[in-house]
Amino acid sequence: MYKRRQYTWSDGKSLRLFDHTLIMGILNGTPDSFSDGGLHNTPESAAEWTRQMILDGADVIDLGVESTRPGCTPLTADEEIERLAQLIDPVLHASTVPVSIDTYHAKTADYALSKGAHILNDIWGLHYDPDMAAIAAKYKVPVIIMHNSNDTNYGDIIEDMKAYFFFAVDKALKVGVTPQQIWLDPGIGFFGKTEEQNIEVMQRLGELTAYEYPILLAPSRKGFIGSMLGGLPPEERDEGTVAACITGVFQGVDMVRVHNVKMHKRALAVADGLLRGE
Repeated sequence: MYKRRQYTWSDGKSLRLFDHTLIMGILNGTPDSFSDGGLHNTPESAAEWTRQMILDGADVIDLGVESTRPGCTPLTADEEIERLAQLIDPVLHASTVPVSIDTYHAKTADYALSKGAHILNDIWGLHYDPDMAAIAAKYKVPVIIMHNSNDTNYGDIIEDMKAYFFFAVDKALKVGVTPQQIWLDPGIGFFGKTEEQNIEVMQRLGELTAYEYPILLAPSRKGFIGSMLGGLPPEERDEGTVAACITGVFQGVDMVRVHNVKMHKRALAVADGLLRGE
């Protein structure tokens, strides 16, 4: 039932998926993210937040410098690299766990991985930039393929997501990415899904976790949680995020991406213990 992965990098960092749900801590090095923009976008604050999340129990730090909230202004790869250049060395130095890079630009990914980042997290699932799969193959790193779309018109949403994933996985394998490198992310809370569609995907996650690839679930503080809680703002959605993450864990997801690491570390310790009998 449970998927297993073991990764080791040349700098001594490692990641093991085996006996508990992994936690990816969110590091938004942005001035305008929907939840915590401007809080961690200096070298000092980014490094400090990295250390705090690891102390709280993060298994991976996910560094992104472009906000992907609805209505945001996209960055070019060069603009993204300019921001990232201020943060990546301090974050890598501060981190004792692997650091993933949240980008959909192959040029940015190449830069970050050449600096020593460990994982590629692509919110456009190898569909946006034609060179992204080759970058993952070049550096032989885990790559997270997230489902995304420019609209919300689906037949059966899960079947359409499967087709999206199969296309991306096939593309990755053809350029030398190995099956062990591949993770999938259903893309909860992005502009390619309505609130009703997000809820449906959450209810049907088991149809995705049945496949061989580990699943990352990233519902943290998303809008549909705020709506379900009567319109609460992002900073008041952590309890709802815990509920969403545990819903995913009980359907077989392997890692969750969250803002509040400490709260989820404690909640998932109980959920894993109940589910796995530990």
